[in-house]
Amino acid sequence: MESTDSTTASATSPNEDLSPLEQDVLDEYERLAENMKKFASLLDTMAGKPTAEILDGLRQLERKTSLVFTLLKASVYSIVLQQEIYSGDQVRGQEG
Repeated sequence: MESTDSTTASATSPNEDLSPLEQDVLDEYERLAENMKKFASLLDTMAGKPTAEILDGLRQLERKTSLVFTLLKASVYSIVLQQEIYSGDQVRGQEG
């Protein structure tokens, strides 16, 4: 573990042998490594959850998503219908 701490410390402290671009690349790799550790931890947590619990959550999400989609389609249909009625009224107004 101690060698990891010393490499991390050397990666965070500016090294005079490295160009600024090289130092930036090393810093990005360090951030990437930290993000990968967090991601692995999250995956471990998710893998520990029962599959039924995950599936129930996905079913609820699917129901909510389909409800939102249905409401969106109804709203779009209503807008299109109102535009057709409005257009029809304008044509009748010009003819009359």
